[in-house]
This record gives sequence, C-alpha cells and structure tokens, in this order.
Amino acid sequence: MSDVDLVSAAPPKADPFRDLGVRWGEAGPTLRVWSGAASSIDLVIDDAPTERVVPLTRDASGVWTGSDPRLTPGRRYWLRADGDRVSDAGVVTPFDPAVNLLDPYARGLARTGRGEWRSIVVDESFDWGGVEKPAVPLDHTVVYEAHVRGLTRLNPAVPDDLRGTYAGLAHESTIAHLTALGVTAVQLLPVHHHVDEQRLVEQGFENYWGYNTLSYFAPHPAYASREAQLGGPSAILREFKGMVRLLHAAGIEVWLDVVYNHTAEEGEGGPVTSFRGLDGAYYRHNQAGHPIDVTGCGNTFDTSLPAGARLVLDSLRYWANECQIDGFRFDLAATLGRGTDAVFSSEEPLLRAIRDDEALAGVKLIAEPWDVGLGGWQTGNFPDGWSEWNDRFRNRARDFWLRDIADARGGGVAANGLGSFASKISGSSNIYAHDRGPLAGVNLITAHDGFTLADLVSYDAKHNLRNGEDNRDGTDDNRSFNHGAEGPTDNPWIIDARRRASRNLLATLFLSAGIPMLTAGDEIGRTQRGNNNGYCSDDETSWVDWILDDEKAALLADTRALIRHRRENPALRPVRFGTMGQVTLSATDMTWFDAAGAEVAGDAWNDPHRRTLQYLAASTPELEEFNRVLVSIHGSESSVAVTLPEHRGVRSYEALWTSGDTFDPTPRKPGDLYDVVGPTVTLWKVS
Repeated sequence: MSDVDLVSAAPPKADPFRDLGVRWGEAGPTLRVWSGAASSIDLVIDDAPTERVVPLTRDASGVWTGSDPRLTPGRRYWLRADGDRVSDAGVVTPFDPAVNLLDPYARGLARTGRGEWRSIVVDESFDWGGVEKPAVPLDHTVVYEAHVRGLTRLNPAVPDDLRGTYAGLAHESTIAHLTALGVTAVQLLPVHHHVDEQRLVEQGFENYWGYNTLSYFAPHPAYASREAQLGGPSAILREFKGMVRLLHAAGIEVWLDVVYNHTAEEGEGGPVTSFRGLDGAYYRHNQAGHPIDVTGCGNTFDTSLPAGARLVLDSLRYWANECQIDGFRFDLAATLGRGTDAVFSSEEPLLRAIRDDEALAGVKLIAEPWDVGLGGWQTGNFPDGWSEWNDRFRNRARDFWLRDIADARGGGVAANGLGSFASKISGSSNIYAHDRGPLAGVNLITAHDGFTLADLVSYDAKHNLRNGEDNRDGTDDNRSFNHGAEGPTDNPWIIDARRRASRNLLATLFLSAGIPMLTAGDEIGRTQRGNNNGYCSDDETSWVDWILDDEKAALLADTRALIRHRRENPALRPVRFGTMGQVTLSATDMTWFDAAGAEVAGDAWNDPHRRTLQYLAASTPELEEFNRVLVSIHGSESSVAVTLPEHRGVRSYEALWTSGDTFDPTPRKPGDLYDVVGPTVTLWKVS
C-alpha cells in the first residue's frame, strides 16, 4: 500500500489507521496506537489506589489495540512500551518499560505530582447552539495574528480572572474591538498543549510563543481560566469551544498556528514523553539511522511516514470538525512537503492529502513556506489550494518605505526601482503561478517573529539582551529605520516621521492584492522596546497594552479606515490574475502612472530615482458591482506635484484617505495637480 493510500480517507474496514486514540465501539472504550518497532505495549489505567494494566495486541500494520470499560471521561491512562532499541535501519528507539508514555492522540493531559504528564479521557460533548462557521471568502479575509494570553492579559475591560484566557479572548470587549477593527479571522499562536524546552527552564525562561508541542489534540491548559483548569481537561476543552462559538457568532473565523514539523521531545538526549518512546521512526533519519533536523528545533517529525502523515491529518480533522476551527497556519510548512528523501516537493502526498481531504473541505490552509533545511525557502512553490506567507511582500514594503528612505537621507539612492514594489502590491504574480492567483499570498508587514510595527520605525537594530543570549538571537535582517534616533525620543520631527511611516506601511498592507495579515497590537502602536524575538517573554514585553493615548487612538482610527476601504472596494482585493487582452472575472485591471500622470513603461520601472507611482485599479465584476479606485504613492521625503491621470471613463477623483498630514476630500478632475509633501499614500474614489 502506498503512502497516499495510507493517509487518504479510505473505507473504515480497509483503513489500518482508523480510530487511533481512545474510541467507543462494540468492545466498549478502546485504545489504538501505532508502533512498528515495539515488541510489547501495555495500556496502564489509573484505578486508584492501584494500576490496571491491559496488554495491547498488534496487527499487521503495527497498530496496537486494547479495550477496557474504565476508559471513561476523567480517567488517567498512559502507555509503556518495550522492544529492540535499534531497528534494522539503525533507528534508535529508547525503549524502557519503566517510562510512562503519552497517547499521541490524547484529547487531554494532566500533570502528576512528580511533574510528569498523563493522558486523560475527555468528555467531548458540547452544544454549539446552531452557530455555524462564518465561511468568509478569501478575498474578504483580513487576518489578525494574536497570542491567546498576550491579547487580553493587560486589558482592563476584561475581568481579572479571564484576562489571558480563551474566555478572555471571547469576552464582549475583545470581540467588540475585533469587529470594530474589521478583521475577519483571528489566527492564534499555538494552542496545542506545549511545554518549555529544557534549556529555557534551566535559564529561568518560558516558551511564550508555544512552538514546542507536547500533544496535537489537547488545548493548552494554561490558557484556560482558573475555573476551567480546576474542572480538568474536559472543562478546558469546553472553554476553548465556547471561545470559538462566540467568535463565530460575531462573524469572526478562528485559525490555529500548528506545529507539525517537530515535537517537544527535542534532540538526541531530549525528554522521552511519547513518540520517541514508542518508535524512533516518528522522526526523520538518514539512511545510516542518524537524525535529520531541518527545523532547527532538535528533531523533525517524519510526515513521509504513513503513521506520521495520518496523525497530522487526524489532528487537523479533529480541530476542524470537533472544535470548528476555520483555518490553519502551518509552521515551517516546507518540512511537511519533504518526502522520504527529505527533499521538498509540491507533489508530496501529505500536502495534497490535506488539501483534498473531504473532512477539511472549506478550511483555509496557510503555509509558512520555509524551514532551515537544504532547499528550505519555498515561497511560491506550494500546490494550488494553499496560501503562503509572502515574505517577499514584507521585505519589499519595508525596503520601499524604510531602507530606501534611510539610504536617500544618507545621500544614496534606492536599491530597486518601482517595478519590484509594483509587482508585490498587485498580487506578486512573479511569485505565484497564474492559476493560483493573488490570494495565494498572505501579505504581512510584521508577525509575532520580529519587530512590531512601532519598533520597525523606531529601531535600526535589535535589542534582545533580556533573552539571555547576548543579543545573538533574532534576525539581523530587519530592514527597519529609526528615523534619526534609536528608540524613544522627544524629537517632534522624528515622531511625525515615524507616525507617517507606520501609516504608509499599513496602507501598503491593506490596499494591496492578496490576503492581509495584521499583528495584534500593531493597530495601537504596541512596542517590545526593540526586542525582535519575544519568544521567551511572557510579560509586558509581549502583551498588548490597551491604554490608548491620542497617538495610539489615531493609529487605530487609520487602521479601521483602511480595512473598511478595502472591504468597500473590490478593486483592491482581486481573486484572480488578469490576462492581457482578455476579460477575467474577479480580476483587477491595473494601469500604472508616474507623477506626471503618464503611463509607466520601459526603463522607467527600473529607475531607482523614480519614487512616485499611481495605479488605477478597476474590478471586473463577477459577484460584486463594478468598482474603480486610484492609489497614489510617493516614496520620498521630498515634495512633488502629482498630476491625476487621465483615463477613459474617468470623470473625477475624490480622496478617501491619506497618510499625509492634511486631508482634502474636494473632488478633482483628471489632469489636476496636487502637492504631496513627504512619503505619502492617498486612496481616491474614481467616478
């Protein structure tokens, strides 16, 4: 049987990996777990004051099975495995029948007095009250990347006992902010049950971001309210589902950042909690049996292994259906596209199985399209049906508004002409195949990893000393600009320049083709004081500060306005790439002009001295009415007189929004001049 057969939705009787974990069947509660290397596996059930041991039996596919009526909600259980430590392929499994192992499919975990974890059977029942998934079309999607704890930990509008929890995220004040902002999907940093790496524990730090998964089926308990934690895993799961239900009722989707590329068992000599103690083949090895790490995290989960691929699919199905999750962002997704030879391919069966699985129909799939292995940068190379984080958009937007302007101040010129910038704001057709369209790209200026928006315009270099790694951690390729002072300043000219740069970056994000992603707190000027790697900062460094001054309130108003203009103007959010000489429905016809109102052509695209660009965007209606807008961009601190372009069918222009210091909504005619002072974006309604 091929890998594709093993990970597909086969009929139950033909499926060797059916019903893994604890399920209820004719024999009562039954546990099924895979290990190809074990010679024996025991199921151990907490039957205080004693332990109930149930020897499991193996089938031809390496699936071990055992039943016991005690496997009821609230019951603790674990596994003990034994076998030859080294397989014929040289893969080591540190079998030790004295070590207690977690069920890889456990829906809940509980900590023992000795600091170990035990699997728990949970009560999965929940009343969804008729609330359904919002099913927001991708072209209407605006993503808000957030951390469950960090989003509400400092929010005074949320009750003390709910701050930093699933319930706090679903509190009416949080939802009111999200709906007023206009976002359609909250993308949560990992909520799978995770633990801190041994190195961090020794240093006295925590893994705040959560990219160190212990269980792919259990929600992280520390994000639940105290009341839910006291109620145990079943109560924690109910609180999580309640959060999803309330967000859905408000029309907001819930996406999860998922980490299937590596686990919390770390590198060789790391903790043995589950996979490593059941079968070393769960992790990638070369032909000599030595581990392969393409994640930089100590191990690489082997999704070319049928059982590994199936676990990923089963986990996705569980969250998408049992917990009603709307989308997934796959951390280091290039790892999931590596075959048995560890080489990435867009044809890798798992990538296509995820996309084609009927149980995942309608679920959004977002790839972080890289890892740290050979050939790890794969932006643009994922199959149709996937969208990808567009790092090229991020880099070019930062260059245009920050580094190019910094270079100009220093007497230099921009490194690139307008062409590369234009290609990114029009949907990155030079990156994504024509058939995939602009929605293959998730555009971003910032993310959890790196500078916040406020820090991007306030620091030239990272300031990560508090992380305990002598400022070695975190990227040095920030493409940031402090505008004349490093960090906080009282200089009004620098403050104004930073505010304008923030507005220009946000305008580029929301007025470009593709799916925009905003990082939580950027709309209100959240700062990490120059730290661009807050992975171990579960404190005010990473939490969103909700106390707004006039400056933060103004930035919030601008962000809301930009998202609203995007929503109201379908010309800004095409579904497809157009084809020259043809009418393509749900595409956008773009005509490009320079500062003089003449069409840009030839070498003008590559002239680094040209810093003014206007694009007239006209929709080709399919589901919405015809719409046309003009976006005028001036990427220089110098002043310029801009001529509004003349074009067939255009009678007037009316400014809808500007990043400049003055706003004049007076209608203007094609051919009229208007003065632009400093770096500015202006959006015009076209009649």
